[in-house]
Amino acid sequence: MITNATTYSDVWQNCLAQIKEQTSAEEFAKWFKPIVPIGYDGKTLRLRLPSEDCVFHIERNYIPSLRPIIYEHFGNNTSLRYSVLAPEVSAEEQQRVAESSVATINKVVTQSDTTKIKNPFVIPGIRKLEIPSQLNPNYTFENFVEGECNRLVRSVGMAVGVEPGKTAYNPLYIFGDSGLGKTHLAQAIGIDIKQRHPELQVLYVSMNKFQAQYTTAVLNKEPNDFINFYQMVDVLIIDDIQELSGNKGSTQNAFFNIFNHLHLSGKQLILTSDKRPSELSDINDRLLTRFKWGLAAELTQPDYETKVKIIHNKARKLEGAENIPEEVVTYFAENINGNIREIEGALSALVANAKFLGRKITITLAKEVLKTYVKISPKEISIESIRKIVCDYFNIDEPTFDSPKRTRDIAQARQIAMYLCKQHTKSPLSAIGAAIGGKNHATVLHACKAVTNLMETDKSFLQIVEEINRRVTAK
Repeated sequence: MITNATTYSDVWQNCLAQIKEQTSAEEFAKWFKPIVPIGYDGKTLRLRLPSEDCVFHIERNYIPSLRPIIYEHFGNNTSLRYSVLAPEVSAEEQQRVAESSVATINKVVTQSDTTKIKNPFVIPGIRKLEIPSQLNPNYTFENFVEGECNRLVRSVGMAVGVEPGKTAYNPLYIFGDSGLGKTHLAQAIGIDIKQRHPELQVLYVSMNKFQAQYTTAVLNKEPNDFINFYQMVDVLIIDDIQELSGNKGSTQNAFFNIFNHLHLSGKQLILTSDKRPSELSDINDRLLTRFKWGLAAELTQPDYETKVKIIHNKARKLEGAENIPEEVVTYFAENINGNIREIEGALSALVANAKFLGRKITITLAKEVLKTYVKISPKEISIESIRKIVCDYFNIDEPTFDSPKRTRDIAQARQIAMYLCKQHTKSPLSAIGAAIGGKNHATVLHACKAVTNLMETDKSFLQIVEEINRRVTAK
């Protein structure tokens, strides 16, 4: 320990003597002899190393044996902080700096390091990194609407948040069509981890950005620095991993090395994709195999109940949509594609039309908005719905419609129903006949020919069929 008669440099020499006993002469000369102590404030021991490679090598290979020695001589609460001088600094200058005050050294190191930043997220040479997570604070579990379509993925994500890297879900591979919430959910996991484990380094990055960074690193002849940086992350979230397809082998190799290091170190990996692992193409087989090591979980299209909850949730946060009529919510849920982005776009368009055109939010306005801004899901037409519409039009109750009666009105109603079922459903003729009076496929064929012929010769009959058809296809 440091006393009034000793300095931190003296104590460091004692540490070196002990380290020398535990390493080979070659290891000691290459990795430890060049280290210079530059400061100790009672809590943090500052060491200057000749290169970033030296920092990474010691952190990766010697910290378990180095830490007890540091604790023994400097105290159990001692932390390490590394500094690396720029390569162009002369040996004389390095020696002068080493003999200067801690304040002077801090200034020189800071200036040298910040002019040599090799990654937009970190100043190299400092052990305790503070990496900006790049997470969107709005993408939380609280803001993520749960439903049957995402319950499994959300539950697994919350389990990962509690124990990142320690569950069987590593990597967690989240896949599904665009607009279903993959990015939101992946970032929600990251935010949850940051809240539960503030000491962990969490980083979210899209695969396109990852590739751009790697390309820059290669051009600057710094690919090892790039890989070393990513290997220091505790939780890595890669969005749109499918963008790795078709890339040069060097990019895939870099990601393979990062993936392998993190996984073997018990770090958590979270990947999102619009494809299943088995559907990815032009990606190295060894990477594809690793994508399947943990859990591949799918986000599917939200069902009606989930869409209603999503609409209510979005409306509460959108000024002007807080009191949206329930019939509008129902209409949106029934007619909007499952894509959540379309729901958000439709609500925004609805509010904008109401606000700037001075109109009330009504079902009429909702229909206009959906027709213009959103692809409306086609209405599913069934045999049952056609039967009901035909019976309503002719004022025939369904038991009579299915009875053996063969009066002209009832027989004609059945024929029109069979004709429309053939036009609007994919049901086989035998299924249509069975559902309308228990007839066979030959009867259905005859009915369709009879209706077609009568429409060509009788205008009033044509008008009847057209009106019933409009009711069948109406929204």
